[in-house]
Amino acid sequence: MSYLREALTERVGEFIALRREIHQHPELAFEEHRTADLVANKLEGWGYQVHRGLGGTGVVGTLKKGSSTRTLGLRADMDALPIQETNGLPWASTKPGLMHACGHDGHTAMLLAAAKTLSQLEFHGTLNVIFQPAEEGGGGALRMMQDGLFEQHPCDMIFAMHNMPGVPAGQLVFRDGAMMASSDYVTIRVHGVGGHGAMPHLGTDPVVAASSMVLALQTVVSRNVDPQHTAVVTVGAFNAGQANNVIPALAKLELSVRALDQHVRSLLEQRIKDLVHAQAQSFGVRAEIDWRPGYCVLVNHDEPTAIARRVGVQVCGQDGVNLHGPALTGSEDFAFMLERVPGSYLLIGNGVKSGVNGDVNTQDAAHLPHACMVHNPGYDFNDNIIDIGASYWVALVQDVLTFDLPQGAHQH
Repeated sequence: MSYLREALTERVGEFIALRREIHQHPELAFEEHRTADLVANKLEGWGYQVHRGLGGTGVVGTLKKGSSTRTLGLRADMDALPIQETNGLPWASTKPGLMHACGHDGHTAMLLAAAKTLSQLEFHGTLNVIFQPAEEGGGGALRMMQDGLFEQHPCDMIFAMHNMPGVPAGQLVFRDGAMMASSDYVTIRVHGVGGHGAMPHLGTDPVVAASSMVLALQTVVSRNVDPQHTAVVTVGAFNAGQANNVIPALAKLELSVRALDQHVRSLLEQRIKDLVHAQAQSFGVRAEIDWRPGYCVLVNHDEPTAIARRVGVQVCGQDGVNLHGPALTGSEDFAFMLERVPGSYLLIGNGVKSGVNGDVNTQDAAHLPHACMVHNPGYDFNDNIIDIGASYWVALVQDVLTFDLPQGAHQH
């Protein structure tokens, strides 16, 4: 596959420029109009049949070659985050308070680079390149599916890729089974009786009750979840009162709850609800729980992951892949697509030294922290991995969309 890498490296400058253009013009969930226009225009110019509007601002490009009935989907996300960029790069965001802090600009550029290359190569079957809005909490994958994504663009298998800071630039990371956690969001309102801070016995203090709940919630993972399973219960916000001599009538907690197993996810919900109500009763207050289900557990399918892993070795060599990386407690709405279609989700290393240009030691990167994580105001996608990611997509398409086999035969 070295010829493929070399060919894409020679033309990658076009897509570095495109990535930086997208980076300069970030758009939030379901507002990706400029990005969608750019993507659609590029795909139409390369001969793809383009379907716009799925999930609001989603774009699907379809290209069919040969007579095979095989179908394949490749997905990239397009939305940015409400974060003020601080890295001072020439291509930094032009929109105050918005930036591509998760690398979706790079994911889009990689898939576009692959799409252009594949328009010039032979394969046998139907390729769907899916550019999804609103991955950052908006559930854009689910919205596209509700709008008929897979009914209108059937896929035998589907794949997606995400960059990962802290992993060597260009290294591909694969994993069987559960790879990303579910994410649920919880608001707990603790209703007490307000009063004067000098006479607490005449009120019912929700601050004390909510404080006890915060501590008690830490026991859910440590004492109710099997130690061999992964779970997270984080209290990210505690809001109550405004004055030091007033007992407020209300305290509010905001929780993030995550698991890598559906049974553990259900256990967390039951134990948190039971514990909060029991704590409330013990303090003489009333607790109101607003439980909002988020993304489901992302579970990679066995056969597609085996294919993805094998192609990764072909493209990057044994030293350029991690065949079974760790599961992550972050969440990803590609999980909903994997509930409907067999497929696999993989990571590509963004570099271990800085937020800018990954492992490359540049003057621009000198002031930034090492391994700048996503969702950080100093983050930037590593342009040096665009050709690697695009090469991988091209190789995967050529591997999967080969030819129809006789009934009962096996390709691998």
